[in-house]
Amino acid sequence: MKMVKLNIQSFPVLGAFAMIIALMSAISVAGHHGEKKSKSADMDIVDTAIASDNFSTLVTAVKQAGLVDALKGDGPFTLFAPTNEAFAEIPEDKLKALLNDKKALTAVLTYHVVPANVPSGQVVNLSSAKTLQGQNIAIDTSNGVKINNANVIKTDIVASNGVIHVIDKVIMPN
Repeated sequence: MKMVKLNIQSFPVLGAFAMIIALMSAISVAGHHGEKKSKSADMDIVDTAIASDNFSTLVTAVKQAGLVDALKGDGPFTLFAPTNEAFAEIPEDKLKALLNDKKALTAVLTYHVVPANVPSGQVVNLSSAKTLQGQNIAIDTSNGVKINNANVIKTDIVASNGVIHVIDKVIMPN
């Protein structure tokens, strides 16, 4: 039996078919990468924050204020999440006092939450947003994105019940 070597270029239909197969494979691989993102979106805002080393102080504060169940709710929520470094900027005695004052702590934490899913593409079109605490936060996009006096340093961490945008300061209600 004699083997015949086929050249794909000699058969345009086979070449097109091969390209379609390659494209479908690429789409399939890209889809699997997307699945990894959606798996992280299976976690709610609280679990997403717990999974990150950057939010351990925030998670402690949320637990101390008794807000875990509320933030695990259906939402949708947008959390402007201060990093551990942001909390470290608060003098230690003031942070300790805040953590021991459940009413004040709840007010501060709910001031970081907007009761809606507001991805970064929408944030940049806003000048303010009403928080769960009841007051508005100012949004300034003239030089990057600022929430009150805090810079947004990372956006669109997707959770099952909303989205997290990382900020570099703890914002305080009036």
